[in-house]
Amino acid sequence: MPGLLQPCERPLMLSQIAFFGAVETGLIYGLVAFGIYISFRVLDFPDLTVDGSFPLGAAVAAVLIIAGWNPWLATGMAIVAGMAAGAVTALLNVKLGILNLLASILTMIALYSVNLRVMGGPNVPLLMQDTVVTWWDSLLPPEYYFLAPVLLFVVVTAIVLVLLWRFMKSEIGLSMRATGANPRMARAQGIATGAMVVLGVALSNGLVGLAGALVAQSQGAADVTMGVGVIVIGLASLIGGEAVISPTSVLRALLACVVGAIIYRLAIAFALNADVLGLGAQDLNLITAILVTLAIVLPGFRTRVQARMTRNKA
Repeated sequence: MPGLLQPCERPLMLSQIAFFGAVETGLIYGLVAFGIYISFRVLDFPDLTVDGSFPLGAAVAAVLIIAGWNPWLATGMAIVAGMAAGAVTALLNVKLGILNLLASILTMIALYSVNLRVMGGPNVPLLMQDTVVTWWDSLLPPEYYFLAPVLLFVVVTAIVLVLLWRFMKSEIGLSMRATGANPRMARAQGIATGAMVVLGVALSNGLVGLAGALVAQSQGAADVTMGVGVIVIGLASLIGGEAVISPTSVLRALLACVVGAIIYRLAIAFALNADVLGLGAQDLNLITAILVTLAIVLPGFRTRVQARMTRNKA
């Protein structure tokens, strides 16, 4: 039996590529789940801007890389662009009094045109361009090329997780959490809740912009439609992770985001590659809907079963 990473026959190698490809994508969407955790869980701010800020990050990074920028600087500018998009949504809500959900929809719609302007068309290819993945490719033998982005995204996700964890324990992070938990009490304590909302939504979309930039560099192209359904994927990752790891602390909640994203992508890969299920790429949205439904229902079902077992023991 060949080892897991030992060169082998084509069927097993395809299985390896599918597995590590799902892990790679799961790590990237873990960053999206971080952003959705900040907006939905910390701030209680339903934000659909992510469907626009995701391709915005990809577009900004791709255009700057083609213009000759260092890929890491281009990725940093993608984060800034995502934060700007999030700040617009928050300001529409805080300053103009527009309902948070409607404000995010308005920004998301506007970003479609912005993304077309940034890219100068519907897509930008990155073939033959140096990206953040290029250096990591040189670390491994050619037959293991599919592991290079996995290693890179493990490092990036771990760094972001630690930074977010530390931020949420800081004074500003605690103020942001208080704003989401009870805005009226937070204002009574002298917290500028409006500023916290702007900062939190901007940070959330900055993380989503980072994920979009990494996806574009990993897949070799940025496309204006690549953000469709990102909010659903992020929610599926967040809810699924919370079903596996109880978010009793900030660190556990952040870990749940990553674990949920990886489990979600592995479940998608299994469903699409299992011949016995007869599913294809056209069934992706159906699979997503089923996974999200299960992630929402199963924790409550588990609680009811445990309560019934407790009553029977009594």
